Amino acid sequence: MLDLSGLYPPIPTPFTDKGELALEALAGNLERWAKQPLDGYVVGGSNGEFVLMTDDERVAVVRAARQTIGSDRRLIAGAGAQSTRRTIELCRQMAEAGAEAALIVTPHYYKNQMTAEALIHHYRLVAEASPLPIVLYNVPANTGFDLPIEAIAELGQQPNVIGLKDSGGDVGRLASIIGQTPAGFQVLAGSAGFYLPALSVGAVGAVAALANIAAGPMAELGRRFNAGDLAAAGQLQRRLVEPNLAVTRRFGVAGLKQALDWLGYYGGPVRSPLLPLTAGQAGELRSILQAASLLD
Repeated sequence: MLDLSGLYPPIPTPFTDKGELALEALAGNLERWAKQPLDGYVVGGSNGEFVLMTDDERVAVVRAARQTIGSDRRLIAGAGAQSTRRTIELCRQMAEAGAEAALIVTPHYYKNQMTAEALIHHYRLVAEASPLPIVLYNVPANTGFDLPIEAIAELGQQPNVIGLKDSGGDVGRLASIIGQTPAGFQVLAGSAGFYLPALSVGAVGAVAALANIAAGPMAELGRRFNAGDLAAAGQLQRRLVEPNLAVTRRFGVAGLKQALDWLGYYGGPVRSPLLPLTAGQAGELRSILQAASLLD
């Protein structure tokens, strides 16, 4: 089974001012991230603006990333779509592009019909057909509902379903999921805001937007936790709460890309209908990052 433990940034997709893919900028960013204490990358997740891209673009970004990412780091590709058929095809294409696992967001357009039975059926068909191991992706802020625990527990028995990224932030729910899934099922916190609490109930790592710009403090938090130094880990967790909120719920992808620009990466523009930060929002974000010692 693929080991998912560790820290993964869901990397933003770089675009030019004309809205085209900026793959040279992607390579440059990955070369800089290679110097950070990371275990791999999620390419084409929510922070990658995958819902604003064509399937060909999504695959092209993964293929380009694979050419730069070293063999010592894992590449997880976002391959979720609204239909089961399209999700399976994306999994096949992502495998050909060099991904090692597929992150599959819950289909949600017909959310009132997305019962536990429907979701189990969807993920089982995907897992059986996919050449890549599957990581379930629960992100209720975007989909409008939680992937039911009973569905996760049943899907965790599937040989090709190896884990879950959960961005909901309910630590009690995470503990219940970990208690009801097999020992080899790997749970990843979906945000830096609850990284330490997630580790404390058995999560193996995190896929967190903040890891794009704060890999050092997040990796140190994990080391302190593993060493039993909970006081230091707690101090780091508290330091990360406000900047995490800033680049997720408050300012979103535009805030994360602005932070990358300030730190010498290529953040670049977001795709419409997303909007860039206003001058006032940029000022707020800068103050938050400076207060957390993430920006000079």
